[in-house]
Amino acid sequence: MQTTAISSYRWRFFRAGGFDQVKLETGADLMHLDQLDQKLWVALACPITGLEFDPKTAALIDTDKDGRIRAPELIAAVKWAGSMLKNPDTLVQAGDPLPLAAIGDQQILASAKQILVNLGKKDADAISLEDASDANKVFANTTFNGDGIIIPESAADDATRAVVADIAACLGTVPDRSGKPGIDQAKADAFFAECAAFDGWMKQAEADAKNILPAGDGTAAASAAVKAIKAKVDDYFGRCRLAAFDPRAVAMLNRKEDEYLAITGKDLSINAGEIAGFPLAPIAANKPLPLKGAVNPAHAAAVAALSANAVKPLLGDKVELTETDWTALQAKLGPFDCWNASKTGAMVEKLTIKRVREILGGKAKDNVNALIAKDKALEPEATSIANVEKLVRFVRDLYLLCINFVNFKDLYDAGDPAIFQCGTLYLDQRSCNLCLPVEDAGKHAAMAGLAGAYLAYCDCYRKGTGEKMSIVAVFSQGDDDNLMVGRNGIFYDRKGKDYDATITKIVSNPISLRQAFWLPYKKLVRMIEEMISKRAAAAEAASDAKVAQAAAATATADKAKPAEPKKIDVGTVAALGVAFGAIGTFVAAIATGVVKVASFGPLAIVGLIIGVILVISGPSLILAYIKLRKRNLGPILDANGWAVNAKAKVNVPFGTSLTGIAKLPPGSERDLTDRFAEKKSPWPKIIVLVLVLYIAYVILNNLGFIYQWTGGRMGIEKKKPVAEAVTPATPAPAPAPAPAPPPTQ
Repeated sequence: MQTTAISSYRWRFFRAGGFDQVKLETGADLMHLDQLDQKLWVALACPITGLEFDPKTAALIDTDKDGRIRAPELIAAVKWAGSMLKNPDTLVQAGDPLPLAAIGDQQILASAKQILVNLGKKDADAISLEDASDANKVFANTTFNGDGIIIPESAADDATRAVVADIAACLGTVPDRSGKPGIDQAKADAFFAECAAFDGWMKQAEADAKNILPAGDGTAAASAAVKAIKAKVDDYFGRCRLAAFDPRAVAMLNRKEDEYLAITGKDLSINAGEIAGFPLAPIAANKPLPLKGAVNPAHAAAVAALSANAVKPLLGDKVELTETDWTALQAKLGPFDCWNASKTGAMVEKLTIKRVREILGGKAKDNVNALIAKDKALEPEATSIANVEKLVRFVRDLYLLCINFVNFKDLYDAGDPAIFQCGTLYLDQRSCNLCLPVEDAGKHAAMAGLAGAYLAYCDCYRKGTGEKMSIVAVFSQGDDDNLMVGRNGIFYDRKGKDYDATITKIVSNPISLRQAFWLPYKKLVRMIEEMISKRAAAAEAASDAKVAQAAAATATADKAKPAEPKKIDVGTVAALGVAFGAIGTFVAAIATGVVKVASFGPLAIVGLIIGVILVISGPSLILAYIKLRKRNLGPILDANGWAVNAKAKVNVPFGTSLTGIAKLPPGSERDLTDRFAEKKSPWPKIIVLVLVLYIAYVILNNLGFIYQWTGGRMGIEKKKPVAEAVTPATPAPAPAPAPAPPPTQ
C-alpha cells in the first residue's frame, strides 16, 4: 500500500481532458513513480489482453499472473529495468535493439554478449529482441537448462531414465524450459514417498497373509466379485426369509404375471436388462441360491464370477449357496476389505509391488536428485539469459505502457493512438477513432452507458479468414439521423486489416452542438410529416368510402330515388368566416409587432431573428452542452477491465478530434451539374417572394416611406411613423367659459 508522504521529487504536470496529468519525459521521472501519489495516476489497473501491447511483455509485468497489471507491478518492472541500465533515460528512448553499452548489470551484459557470440554476431554492439528470443530457442535441444526440471534424456543410464519415465507416468509432468515434459524436485519427492508407503502397506498383508489374503493373489478378485452382487444376494435371501414367514407372500415376492406380460412382447437381449430389478432366482422358503441354472439372466454373469472367484477358492466347488455360506464368505473377506480400505501409495500401485521394490532397492532416488541438482546449478546462467530478453522487452515497451497508464498522453496527443484503441470505424461519412474491443456488448453497455457518449456496438467479420471481433465506437461529431441498428460500415484494425462492421446496439446520447441546434426544427418537420401522413391516410380512407358508396349507388340507380340538392348551410359559412377572421387577426398582430420592432432600425430586426432562434434552439443547445461537458471516458474503459482513476473527459473540442467528418480535399474542383437532380417547381419560390414583398410593403407603408417616395401620387394616405403615432399628443387648451346672460328685468 502506497504511503501518502510528500515526495521530494519535483514533478511536472500538463493539463488535458480537463484534469492534470503528470509528465513522464525522463528516466528520473519513471524511477520516481513509487513517490508519485497514486491519486494522481490516470489508471491504477488494466487487463493484459484486448490491448495494442505485446502480450508477452504484459505477462512478464503481471507477476502474480492474475491477468491484470496493477500500479505496484508497473512500478516494480520500471525499477528493475532501470536498475539493469546505466542510465534510466534509455527507457524513455524505447528502442530496439538495445545497445550493449547501455546495459549496467554485468551478468546480463555477459549473457547478452554470449548470446551474440552463439548467434555468430560477436562484433555486434547491440542486441535485438529477435536475438534475445533466439537465445531461448537454444534450450529446445538442451537437457540441463537451469529450471530444476529434468526429462528422461537428462539421465545417462537406462535405469535412471526408466525411473524418470515412471515418475512422469504416475504423478504427471511439468513443462521444461525446452518445452518437453519433465519432472521437478516436488514430483520426485512425492513419487519416492508413495513408493515407500505402498511397500509398507503391502508388507502388512504379507505379515498376516492367512487372514488378509485368504485366496492369495486372487483375494482382490474375490472381494470385487462379492461386492458386485452383494445387494442382489442380500435381497434374495431376504425374500426367502419372508416367504418362510408367510407362504402367502411367495407369489408377490416372485413378481406378478402382469410384469412379465409387459416385457414378453418385446425383443429381449441376452442380458435381459428389462428384468434386472427382478429377484436373482425364484423365491421359496429357505431356498439356497443356485449358482448355475435358474438364475436371473440380467445377473447371470455376476453370479458366475461370484462362484468362480470367491465361492470356489474360499468355500469349495458348490452348485448352490446357502445363507450361512454367504455369511461365512463375507466373514473370510472382512480382514482383506479393512486392509484394502487403508491403502497407501495408490499412485504407484500400477507399477506393481515388484517394480516399486526394485526402485526402492536401487540408487534411483539418489540418481534422480543428483540430476535435478545438476540442472538447478545452471539456474543463474539460464536466468540471466532469460533476463536479457526481459530487459530488451522492457526497454522497448515499458515507456509505452506508462504513457497509457500513469497518464493518457497517447490519447490526448495527435500522434499514435492509445493502446486501448483498436482501430477506426468508417460509417455514415464519418471515421470514429475511439474504438475499443468488447466481449459482451450488453454487459459492457451497462457500465459504459454512464459515460454520456453516443456509443455504437458493432460486430465485425473478416471474410475469407473467418476472423471476427466486437467493438464499441464513440461518435462525437455530426448527428444520429442515419445511425441505426443494422447499418453497415468498414472497420480497420491497427494492423490495417479490414472487417465488415454491422451496428448491433446503440447507447444514445447527444453527439454535437450542431445536432442540438437543429433538433427542434427536425422535430417540427417530423411532426408536420406525421400530421400530413395521418391526414392523407384519412383522406384516402374517405375517398375509398365515397368510391364504394358511388359504386353501390350506381348498381342500384334504377331503384333509388333522386337525391334532393343540398342547401348551403348558413352556419357553416359563418364558421368559415370566423375562422378566416381569426387567422387574419393573428397575421395582422404579427405584422404589427414586426412593424413596431422595425421602427427601431435594421438592428432591431436582426435582434428579433436571433431572439426567435435562441428561443427555439436555446434550450436544446444548453442541455446538450451540459451533457457533452460531462462525457467521460472512464466508464467505457472500466467496462473493459480498467481501473480509471481520473475524470478523463471527452469535451467538445477533444470529441471533435476523435471523430472525423467527410470534407472535400483543399483545392478540389466541384461539378455542380447533377443529371439526376429532381426538377423543382418555381411556385414555392414565387409564393415566398410575393409574401416577402407584401410584408416589406406593409412595413414600409406603415413607416410612411411609400408616401414619401410616391409624393402622394398613388392616392395613398400618408402614414405617420409608428413611433410618432404612439406618442401622446399635447392636450389642447380648454375653451374659455361663455359669459353669463344678463339678469332678467
